[in-house]
Amino acid sequence: MTTNTHNQLFYGDNLDVLRRKIVSESVDLCYIDPPFNSKRNYFQIYNNQGSEDRAQAQAFVDTWNWGDEAIEGLDYILDIERLAPKAGETRWTEQTVELIRGLEKVLGRGSLLAYLVHMTLRIVEIHRVLKPTGSFYLHCDPTASHYLKLVLDAVFCGQGGDYINEITWKRADTVKGNTGQGMQCFDKNTDTILFYTKSNSAIFNPQYVEYSEKYLKDFYKFVEPDTGRRYRLISMTAPGDAAKGNPVYPVMGVSRYWRYTKERMQAYIDAGMVVQTKPGNVPQRKLYLDEGKGVPVQSLWDDVPALHSQAAERLGYPTQKPEALLERIIKASSNEGDTILDAYCGCGTTVAVAQRLNRRWIGIDITYQSIALILKRLEDRYPNDWPAIEANIKLDGVPRDIESAMALANRKDDKTRKEFEKWAVLTFSKNQARINEKKGADGGIDGIAYFLLDKETNGKAIFQVKSRPGNRGDLATLNSDRLREKAEFGFLICTSLPTKPMRDEIAAAGKFKHPLLDREDDRLQVVTVAELFLGKRLDLPMARTDAVKSAAPVKAAGQGDLGL
Repeated sequence: MTTNTHNQLFYGDNLDVLRRKIVSESVDLCYIDPPFNSKRNYFQIYNNQGSEDRAQAQAFVDTWNWGDEAIEGLDYILDIERLAPKAGETRWTEQTVELIRGLEKVLGRGSLLAYLVHMTLRIVEIHRVLKPTGSFYLHCDPTASHYLKLVLDAVFCGQGGDYINEITWKRADTVKGNTGQGMQCFDKNTDTILFYTKSNSAIFNPQYVEYSEKYLKDFYKFVEPDTGRRYRLISMTAPGDAAKGNPVYPVMGVSRYWRYTKERMQAYIDAGMVVQTKPGNVPQRKLYLDEGKGVPVQSLWDDVPALHSQAAERLGYPTQKPEALLERIIKASSNEGDTILDAYCGCGTTVAVAQRLNRRWIGIDITYQSIALILKRLEDRYPNDWPAIEANIKLDGVPRDIESAMALANRKDDKTRKEFEKWAVLTFSKNQARINEKKGADGGIDGIAYFLLDKETNGKAIFQVKSRPGNRGDLATLNSDRLREKAEFGFLICTSLPTKPMRDEIAAAGKFKHPLLDREDDRLQVVTVAELFLGKRLDLPMARTDAVKSAAPVKAAGQGDLGL
């Protein structure tokens, strides 16, 4: 393992990456927004491509099952002797082990325990990689937050850390209720963010929000006639009286224990900062509105709404969080130059905000679709600076040659093999194709891209990926799928150049002539994996570039662009 001198983007299982590739005590702040244990299906929604295309590509199914992975993880946690820490290894506390042992007895071996085992394995690694001054924010929903809090108490508080806050994020004022069908509960419109620190010396920078009109009316109700400055009156008496060593002396005829020395009090009086509303009342000090920072942010965050469907920063990712939410967390618990980790980085909101706030960052995600979306997001956001930004990103786990691509294709599990298809389609299409996420029979289609036939009509290209040499039968099937889908083009990505029978099949499918351009292209085309590494990319006539929504370019420094 090496220290983080570059920004880093890891494609792979975050547990494996955390264990093998992130150095102990190298991270200043970790925020994660893992899949919730809520039995919900999330869908990746792309821009509407036309009335004929209402499909939503399923990004992931948020359901946890008790299976081999959960059994292996539970055995790992409960093996106390093997978990005895050695030099440089993760330290497992007895509290953590016994907590999971107890939860197994209470919950049984089911989906909830599988979820908690998954999270516990990763939380202990996150604790290891945090610096002593580091902080951890875990974004979750109420279905399992109480169990996760127990895990965090065992891991963090059991090793000198602290529980700081349970933050309630009010995502929206209204949600789609079931009033017409008879509601049986209060609508859910909040998430939970659990905030822990590794020690009592963690970084924390208080954050402020603007005063509300009601707050100003209730508190800043005085105005100086001469200056027009608005102010409120605050107490100058000292809590604790003599026990705290506070001085006592008369001010404007009133004796009290005061917060200030007699000399400092006189300075305030001479400056016109001390007010006695009427004789005999306790004097108070002026606090000017223009000197205040605002209201300190508290644990209820009701001023950062979730992204609505038309929000400028919306990328179409199912669980995308607003940049304003991550900006508050990153500013509060890190400083410029610090390293921010997101082990479930999704569409890269944490990465994008860390980049904008001049922090180093580490992102980890198990899907290539997320990796591709993050890179596209940064490129779209910083078009002028992208070459320098890209040069400072260390990509890990993304295929760099044919050998590593085929290693990805030949993984044992179907889920990982699907990642090879995503990598091939997204790489060839320059991240503009839509991935077909259907499990099982996918209709022969691994991806779809769109282009314009005219101002109002879309053309379509479909993709099929094979981790082997192609043959004539593959092209015949692709052409049949193309006709069924009413697509103008079909692309086969495979490991070999087309043979003579394949070229015959390509010729038989004919050519497509664009109605507005002087251009003809083969309706069937073959692309090899080797050509992807040589830079061959999709070239559609009048290609649409908004199949996946782009991030808005960042404004000039000082304009405070949040993309909201």
